[in-house]
Amino acid sequence: MYKAFVKPLFDILFGSLAFVVLFPIFLIVALLLTIHLKGSPFFFQRRPGKNERIFKIVKFKTMTDAKDTNGNLLPDNERLTSLGKWVRSTSLDEIPQLLNVIKGEMSFVGPRPLLPQYLSLYNDFQKQRHNVTPGITGWAQVNGRNAISWEKKFEYDVYYAQHISFLLDLKILFKTVAKVFLRKDISEADSATATPFKGTQQE
Repeated sequence: MYKAFVKPLFDILFGSLAFVVLFPIFLIVALLLTIHLKGSPFFFQRRPGKNERIFKIVKFKTMTDAKDTNGNLLPDNERLTSLGKWVRSTSLDEIPQLLNVIKGEMSFVGPRPLLPQYLSLYNDFQKQRHNVTPGITGWAQVNGRNAISWEKKFEYDVYYAQHISFLLDLKILFKTVAKVFLRKDISEADSATATPFKGTQQE
């Protein structure tokens, strides 16, 4: 009942309310990034959602499109701007994803939607993370986020997919608020973003 009806309804109603309340902040951040980046403040990327269905996620853009002499994008840590780093550390870059929530492509809580190229790298256990709608925050995010291994993240994701409930969602939301205020586990020690997933090593 909760998973099939209550949770989706909650997402649409509270996603719409949250977007209205946060709209002034949305406009200010969009304006600052437009000026700072001298271009669009939005970042769009294809991601797999529930049942591996592809959709376009939208976030605030925190990195430039700077390239080397060969036309290749520079490393993430060289493209991450000072303003972008602040926007990311405060999780303001996630605000536009409320539009994905309102459209039903995402939920407030669920496994984070990752890159399409990872789909072929998942084992049968890890694939279960796509049995539920992806979220802005999730069980893995409040238990380490980018500070834990990919394998551990997927364990948390699958646990959530198998034990989804109102109380678990509530617990994750409260923990997320605490994480945002403490600005913990935003990125790995020496990287602006998480290390790419290359598949689980078989023993």
